[in-house]
Amino acid sequence: VQLQASGGGLVQAGGSLNVSCAAVGSVLAVNTMTWYRRPPGKQRGLVATITHDGQPAYAESVKGRFTIFRDNAKNSVTLLMDTLKPEDTGVYYCNSNLRRSGGSVWENVWGQGTLVTVSS
Repeated sequence: VQLQASGGGLVQAGGSLNVSCAAVGSVLAVNTMTWYRRPPGKQRGLVATITHDGQPAYAESVKGRFTIFRDNAKNSVTLLMDTLKPEDTGVYYCNSNLRRSGGSVWENVWGQGTLVTVSS
């Protein structure tokens, strides 16, 4: 079981990008799904999170610009990023608590990260 991230890339300030993440493998259940980012030279921080029933929450710095949503049928989460700023640059990681098919415990799993670069 793993989280596979996709999307990201290079965009000019003011532009838009999407990053997506899907839990693949023998997944029984997926709990809250969260996007983090690590800006160059800084620590990783929370960007947005969404509960299993679709309740989102955002870091103050992205409120009104980013939208997180999920597809429970596909065990996936997408972060729509609009009006991007250079300070949004970083490696974006998805994270979730998953249960494997036949498993009895929740595992905290990280995706591999995808780079978002916003040029000024």
